[in-house]
Amino acid sequence: MSAIPNDAAARPFVSHPIHLTLNGQQRQLNVLPWTTLLDLLREQLDLVGSKKGCDHGQCGACTVLRDGKRVNACLTLAVMCDGAELTTIEGLADGDELHPMQQAFIKHDAFQCGYCTPGQICSAVGLANEGRAQDPAQIQELMSGNLCRCGAYSNIRDAIEAVVLGDKP
Repeated sequence: MSAIPNDAAARPFVSHPIHLTLNGQQRQLNVLPWTTLLDLLREQLDLVGSKKGCDHGQCGACTVLRDGKRVNACLTLAVMCDGAELTTIEGLADGDELHPMQQAFIKHDAFQCGYCTPGQICSAVGLANEGRAQDPAQIQELMSGNLCRCGAYSNIRDAIEAVVLGDKP
């Protein structure tokens, strides 16, 4: 005996319209209800900066900003973003001028392979927006959801400190 009603198999999949601001541009999209934000960004919108690392919300490689706050795009359904303002790594720069966090990551050599870098930067921008980090230990704790397999943590922390706490002499 099937748990699925007989008519369910005959019904087509229904996409849902969502309206959002993506990297400063108004967008109207139709998405299937199970589409994650990460899959929408990467597969439908060709914004491939956010990476699919663990696909379980444990590594932070997919971190983007929703209404200025950090979210794991792999755990966020696209339909949950209706009406939201989303910023990906591709939307942080202002034309040719990099965001201060992007500049700090370059200055402090805060990346090696670069796979985690977009998520690290978006998370760091969200951390700065939160205004909760007052010292290096708090920055380290608040960034603990973003993993770097290369081990560039000290340089990542230095870059974030430069922006959030001000450059060290």
